Amino acid sequence: MSLLSTVAALTASRTGRAEPLTTVRHQHLDEKPFVLVPLTLAGEACAPLAALAGTDPERPALLTVRQPRNRAERFRFAEGLATLLLAYIDGCRTETEPYTVGRGKEKEDRLRFQRAPQLLVPNGESIAYVRLLGRLTRLRATEGPYAVDPSVPALGKWLTWFADLAEFPNSGVLLAMTRLLAAHWATGQSPSEDSHLPSLLAWIDPPEGSDGARAAREAENPAVWPPAGPSTDPVFDRTLHELMTRYDETSDDRAREAVGRQIDRELSGQMLPTWRLVWRGVELLRDLPEGGHVPDRWALDRRWFSEYAEYLDADGRPQARRDRAVRAARRLARLEDAVARYEAERAYDDPLVMAEYELTGEAFTGTVTARDEDRFVPGNRPGSQVWRPTITLRTDARVGLAVGTKVKSPARPGQEAQILEVWREDDDRHTVVLQLKGGFANKRKPPAPAGTLAETGEELTYTTLNPTAMPSALPDEENTPWTHGGPPQPYEPTDEDAEETWE
Repeated sequence: MSLLSTVAALTASRTGRAEPLTTVRHQHLDEKPFVLVPLTLAGEACAPLAALAGTDPERPALLTVRQPRNRAERFRFAEGLATLLLAYIDGCRTETEPYTVGRGKEKEDRLRFQRAPQLLVPNGESIAYVRLLGRLTRLRATEGPYAVDPSVPALGKWLTWFADLAEFPNSGVLLAMTRLLAAHWATGQSPSEDSHLPSLLAWIDPPEGSDGARAAREAENPAVWPPAGPSTDPVFDRTLHELMTRYDETSDDRAREAVGRQIDRELSGQMLPTWRLVWRGVELLRDLPEGGHVPDRWALDRRWFSEYAEYLDADGRPQARRDRAVRAARRLARLEDAVARYEAERAYDDPLVMAEYELTGEAFTGTVTARDEDRFVPGNRPGSQVWRPTITLRTDARVGLAVGTKVKSPARPGQEAQILEVWREDDDRHTVVLQLKGGFANKRKPPAPAGTLAETGEELTYTTLNPTAMPSALPDEENTPWTHGGPPQPYEPTDEDAEETWE
């Protein structure tokens, strides 16, 4: 935990209510997200037991498996989920908008959908469930022995796509509600306890007349607030085992169906509290204003969605069971770039997040005391002069950045700055002189256009974070050098892949 988040957690434990960690919401929330609350059979890695799913908070669709060890019933569950989720995905593939990729001669105009699907689950364990369910359905054969409905592998491909993007912090297509809430509020409990959705929401939104600590203790009662999935409560497992045994042993069809309906009611009762908590979390997050970079990140999600939908329309292969060396290296580079860019964008959008970097010495805030608008310095060509105005800031905090460090300000993100001088005043304040480059509406000599050069008395924050930094450069796959195995062969699913057991 960082210093500010630790202070916020201590304050929450003292006041009995969660403390905000941000001033804005750093993730996109769709108008109609698809919420999935899954349950699995105890002792099984991914044997589906039940799920509540849909986009209507008042009318969730109930999917159950009355005997999870029955292969046919498990795949009927997958078909039911595919019917719901694939219809939701198709509903996002209606209107398109143009966008441009590349620069100069490589510039290309493309189309992307104006919407992208967003899948919300209760917690991180549910994301792992989505990944495993995708893995165990995307490679199924639709012909021959043990054939499944074509919607099952289609569901698996999309679930794997969701799970793959969930690793990238700048993506919002698959989000865990516990992680979302914990990123925006600090509670008085431990991070591991924050993974329990009822306790977490009890701190953020306690009932009237109660406080977070007391409400969180009450929320730990599984009889009132069942686990948020995908695991079930051991006490409930005994009840479920008795019902399933009766279901298997009953020979009369009417009596068997009655037991089946009782199983459905019991499973629904286990998931409904979590379903309501997820939607309550959505309401709380929507009350926060959206961060400035959130629309750009969602536009990137829509681009990825459009590209993957086009790939599947062209009969795209399912994702490989394991990444090969080249793909793994490219994915790791993309992930590292995404993390750095996301953290920088959060800081630019949110002064509370930027304050963390001021404490670590990666940013400082000061007041402009002077500026030199008419300053020129020698250029690269002999005898040439380039316009490089300067501003001088005074700050109460110690500035640990060295002379020559390049910094940027969230107030003028398109303007580069470089530290020319740093010194400490007699009153322990620090003075920083910054040389500015660019961000003057393409002007190359004074006067600066209004608003492009900071005025005296203006308070500014500068940081080494750069959300527009160029991503890591890796060769195209077809140009992979022989030292790394050469260009990789396309992945082709095999019969062995389709025979992977579901357990």
